[in-house]
Amino acid sequence: MKKQPIKVLIIDLYNNEENQGMGCLKTILKKMDRQVNDCPVKFDVFETRYKGDIPGLDYDIYISSGGPGSPYDGLGTIWERNYFDLINKLWNHNQKGFHSKKYVFFICHSFELMCRFFDLARVTDRHSTSFGIFPVHKTNAGKNDPLLKGLADPFYGADFRAYQVIQPNHNRMKELGATVLALEKIRPHVPYERAIMGVRISDNFVGFQFHPEAEPISMGYHFRQPHRKEQVVKEYGEAKYNEMIDRLEQPNYILKTYNAILPTFLRGAITKLRPENGR
Repeated sequence: MKKQPIKVLIIDLYNNEENQGMGCLKTILKKMDRQVNDCPVKFDVFETRYKGDIPGLDYDIYISSGGPGSPYDGLGTIWERNYFDLINKLWNHNQKGFHSKKYVFFICHSFELMCRFFDLARVTDRHSTSFGIFPVHKTNAGKNDPLLKGLADPFYGADFRAYQVIQPNHNRMKELGATVLALEKIRPHVPYERAIMGVRISDNFVGFQFHPEAEPISMGYHFRQPHRKEQVVKEYGEAKYNEMIDRLEQPNYILKTYNAILPTFLRGAITKLRPENGR
């Protein structure tokens, strides 16, 4: 009997900017092909921010990428209105009790958009840009969440952002049944609120502020390119650059995060969406 494939859609919000994220996402999805219940995994890419491409509801899993610039850059644009309309349709689909749910995973820029759309917290600029490999601390909910359960506390994430999600809207979170899964590194030497690094809105909707798709070998190659090294050293200093490269080479940093979070999300979704493939 021919097995019904899982259809995955990557929503590309990089706005045609060169990046490592899209390649990492494609690699993860290729590795997932027939890994769960021998289920085929097929994926497409829509350049939503750059070309205005907006998918319909005919995919099983949606992965919304990171991207450059402010999470408010899209205000008033057609692409953002259409993007939020899609998120609304996917959410409403799941609320209507359909047997087959839609699974959505938000990354970095998309995480900030998700928090704006659902009014989960305040989304604002950070006092300084976060750039590097940093510890991420689990909340009590995060310690029991299947996506983080196999990771240490703290674990490490690739974190590149000039914006942050802070001051959770507790009433709205309670209304939706949402929980904060993780917070940024502890910084006792500065008087700033720790940003939210992960939120689960439902069994099917989850997002992270850092880049769980970041793969250390490709990231290392990317940042060792002479022009990129020069740019990072100029902006953040040589010590910060060397720290990031060292952490990319250590197996206890983002390699474990890469192998855990998004693959676990995909395996869980495929298992629930295609249980018949396991028979």
